[in-house]
This record gives sequence, C-alpha cells and structure tokens, in this order.
Amino acid sequence: MATRKTKTTASPRSSGTRPRTPTAHEPVVRRMEEQRWLIDNTIRAVGIEWDQPRLNSYATACGPLATGDLNAVRARVQKYADITPAFEAVARRREAAARAADAQGHRVSARENYFIASVFWAASQWTLLANDDHNHHNNQRKRDAYLAYAKLADHTVEAAWIPLPGGKRIPGWLHLPYGYRGGKIPAIVSIPGMDGFKEANVALYGDRWLSRGIAVLVIEGPGQYESALLGVPFTMTAWAQAGRAAWAWLAAREEIDPTRIGLLGNSFGSFFATVAAGAESRYRAVAVSAICLEPHGETIFQKASPTFKHRFMYMSGMTDEARFDRMRRSMVLAPSAARIRAPYLCVAGERDELCPIEWADRLMTQLRGPRQLVVYQESRHSVGAVPSTVLGPHPATLVADWMLDRLRGLPMEGGRWLVESNGNVMRAGL
Repeated sequence: MATRKTKTTASPRSSGTRPRTPTAHEPVVRRMEEQRWLIDNTIRAVGIEWDQPRLNSYATACGPLATGDLNAVRARVQKYADITPAFEAVARRREAAARAADAQGHRVSARENYFIASVFWAASQWTLLANDDHNHHNNQRKRDAYLAYAKLADHTVEAAWIPLPGGKRIPGWLHLPYGYRGGKIPAIVSIPGMDGFKEANVALYGDRWLSRGIAVLVIEGPGQYESALLGVPFTMTAWAQAGRAAWAWLAAREEIDPTRIGLLGNSFGSFFATVAAGAESRYRAVAVSAICLEPHGETIFQKASPTFKHRFMYMSGMTDEARFDRMRRSMVLAPSAARIRAPYLCVAGERDELCPIEWADRLMTQLRGPRQLVVYQESRHSVGAVPSTVLGPHPATLVADWMLDRLRGLPMEGGRWLVESNGNVMRAGL
C-alpha cells in the first residue's frame, strides 16, 4: 500500500533546540482517506470533541486558568487540520506569559503558565503522525516547558527514563507527594490512553494521588507520544517489558516502598496495564478505567472514528494498513489476564462506544485474583457526564480510594457493581 510523505512544517525553534530532519511517512488508513470530508463536517457540527471529550482531561489537569484557552481552541477548530495550529497558538501564548512572569520573579504565575504551555504543546502533537521536524519541534517545546514547570512546582517532579532491553528507553515523570519529607511511601505506575500524554496525567493543583500520599510515575510506554518519536513502537512484547521495567525503576528509588506499588491504566492504557500486570507479578494492585479490552480492537479500529486507527498505526510504527490488520490479531488479553493474581479493579461505561461492556465481563472471568467491576449506567467511554457518575460514586475518587486501600493492605469487597442513574449501587457476584 502506498504511503503519504509528510510535509516539513516550519515552526519557530525553541531556545537551544535543533529540529531533526528525518524522512518520515504518515500512515494511510482507507477510511481516513475516504471519510476525511465526513470527519470535517462532523467537527463543524459538534466540535473538536466529536470522538471523545479529551478537552475535559486538559481542563482537569490545568484547572480554571486554562478555561479561556480551551474555549478559544473550541471556537477555532472547524476541521481536522485546525487542531494542531489551534493548540500551537495557545501554547505559544502561555509560554510567553510564563517567561515574562519568570523574569519578574513571579514563581507561581510562571509555573502555572509553563505547565499549561506544556499540555498545549503536547495536545498539538495529537494529529502529528510522523517523526518529522514538526513533531520533534513541538515535542521539544513541550519538554522545555514542563522542565521549567518542574523547577517551580509545589512538589518534587523529576524526569524519568526507564531502560528497556536492547538499549531503548521510555520517558516518564516522577512526582512525589505534596510535603514529602522522607521515608518509604507507596507509588503507582500510571499509563495514559492512546490520546493521552504524561504531562496532563498529574494535575497542576490538588492531584488525587499526590493528595493521598502516593507517588506517581507516569510513563509513555511503547508507541505512546514521545516513545514513538524515540523509535519505541507498540508491540505486545514491548509492553510486557515496560511493565517489568517500570516496576523495577520505581522499586529502586529510595523513597518508594517496593511492596506497595500499584498500576493504573486509563482508556487504551487499560489494555497496556493489563499486559504489563500479566508480565510483572509484584504490582500490589491494578486499576483500569474507560476500557479498551476488546480482542483485536475490532470496535475502536474498524467502527469508531478512523482517527483512532490512524494514530495507533503510527504508534505501531506501521504505514501499511494490511500489515497493521495482521498485527492486531495478536492483540488479545486472555494470556496476560490469566497470569494476574493481584487485586484488579475495572471501571467502565455501560454504553462504551469504543469497547462493548461484554469484554469487561469476559476479562473478569479470565483473571485469577480478587476482582471488581464497576459499571456506570448509560455512560459512554469516558465514564462521566451522566446521572450515574454525578449521583453515584465519583469514578476518579472511587479508583483513587480503592487503590489507596489496596496499597494499605485492606481487604476488598469484589463483585460486579452497577451504578444506576439515580446513584444507587446494585451489587452482584462475579
């Protein structure tokens, strides 16, 4: 199948950055080529969140300061090609504001603006699906902004590089809890989704994990964002290696209690986390949400917006759709699930449009340890914005408290919960 060579887009260079000039090609997805007009018309009709509410995650990470920027992005994006320049514009503005505040000694304002700039630079990479100058440039601007934020943050933030077999590395950020003063503490390895990235994984203020005294190592594993740029594509084997390597990296830290390390995965991170947990038995507990558990990704790759397949082909280092379709036949979780003995929590929407709920039920039968499935009535993939998530247990809080209890060694209830639209929880066995 033919591939489309991407154009090198001129962008302002960040200080000290020399964009690379590799020959790069973007994946070609038949439905993406044939239905681009439909994607553009859908965006014009319903906005940038036509496929899922990703801006909500940026708002959660950045807080109310970013509201105006996100509204500006919503207004500007009228077609798919508008997404990257819209985020670049607000990223540049925030970067300039951060530098001005930094120069004036306004540390709090500087860190807030650097953080928001990094999130927007990362968001601008969502439609950049080739390892070309443009993608490398925006990635460096993102890293520069986040490193500047880390120096001013209200808690310890460190760059993490997790070694894999063969000399490759995957990137991450390590966050220690607010007010950490020494001693061994619990931690989680956090894995974002297909469209997620490490910079937006821990909130600027009031993070749910740091507030509970839990350190966070957030990684971009094989195929995710920066790892793809570094030549570490998605494979099932690579994710098994990443699961072991991330645990070992954290366990070697003097701050971390190696007997209290959990694993968290959201959206396609639920798939990655299950593979990782199946390869590393020393994780104390595993929690996944907004599920992508279906074998071969039939729904998300073949029936949902073609942008998902487009991105995952890039994540897999493939430009040929037929080759990718052969590869995805190996994407099954049953072997990994059968090796998991740790407590496992799955939080899902009853009407998930990217992964039918039946695959969560089926995974529960394949696990060998304590397990709990929480299903929110009428919720879509993102598990939110419906009566069951408003009136019932808040999904993010439920996950955080569940993980905290597991890391404390407390017993778990288990079973299948259905959170109804009136907030009631119907409990059944598994």
